[in-house]
Amino acid sequence: MVNARHIKYVPGHKTDRNDSAWIAKLLLSGLLKGSFIPPQYTRELRELYRYKRKVIGQRSSEYNRLQNILETANIKLSTVVSDVFGVSGWSMITAIIEGEQDPMILANLAKGRLKIKKQELILALEGHLNEHHRFMLSLSKTVILQLNDLLGQVDNRIDQYLKKWEEEVKLLQTIPGVQKQTATAILAEIGTDMHAFPNQHHLASWCGLCPGNNESAGKKKSERINHGNRSLKTALVEAAWAAAHTKDTYLKRKYYTLSIRRGKKRALIAISHKILIAAYFILKNRVPYMEPDNQEWLKKKAGADK
Repeated sequence: MVNARHIKYVPGHKTDRNDSAWIAKLLLSGLLKGSFIPPQYTRELRELYRYKRKVIGQRSSEYNRLQNILETANIKLSTVVSDVFGVSGWSMITAIIEGEQDPMILANLAKGRLKIKKQELILALEGHLNEHHRFMLSLSKTVILQLNDLLGQVDNRIDQYLKKWEEEVKLLQTIPGVQKQTATAILAEIGTDMHAFPNQHHLASWCGLCPGNNESAGKKKSERINHGNRSLKTALVEAAWAAAHTKDTYLKRKYYTLSIRRGKKRALIAISHKILIAAYFILKNRVPYMEPDNQEWLKKKAGADK
């Protein structure tokens, strides 16, 4: 199995017959490189992880749909409640579906610090609900509960698979910004055997986290990153954003240094690249993450403190 992007035929001459002849010619010339195919155990975990991401996306869409129904009924709950689907917001939505219309009674369902905003809640809950709105809200609520149940089942199944790699999950979580979700993504997409990649640079290129090399006549053209593995890339970018908000870490310092010169998006990709490289050596050598010895930064900080 090879990457379809690497064996594209000449544009304008594409037929099944030409494709077959072209692939055979590339194979005879030794120009085909086999794709990375992880073991079955890893492929099964990968399928579970990607399915979980799809279900989370479906649930997010349903959350947005439910919130849009509230907006059409002139209920501006999101302007007061930071998490509409938290304990307080969910209680109010459930009461609305059950037929409650009094804003005072609905506002009394607020919990914790939200009680301070009682008057704002009363104004936000003064809407024009009818039977159609309640029916649509009940449908969305049913779908959300079903998706939550489905996610619970998938999480339990993933946990069963991760029992085999408990040590690897713990080691990966020593990287700043990497939690169990990201560690699962890394193991699901690349497995634990790093011998499948000649070195860390091949892994970064396969994932799509390193710039391309496009030079002609001494001029460098676009160096945009390639498509790579989108599932792993997304997880690593999320981890990079979390690492950028950690305290006193090399990755945070590097992010802010790069973001000033290159912008936040490029800085996030660069930090994602560093996290992936760290994961490569952690899985290869079975050692925890160690902070780089940034002596220059330490000297500057010591001078500033004086």
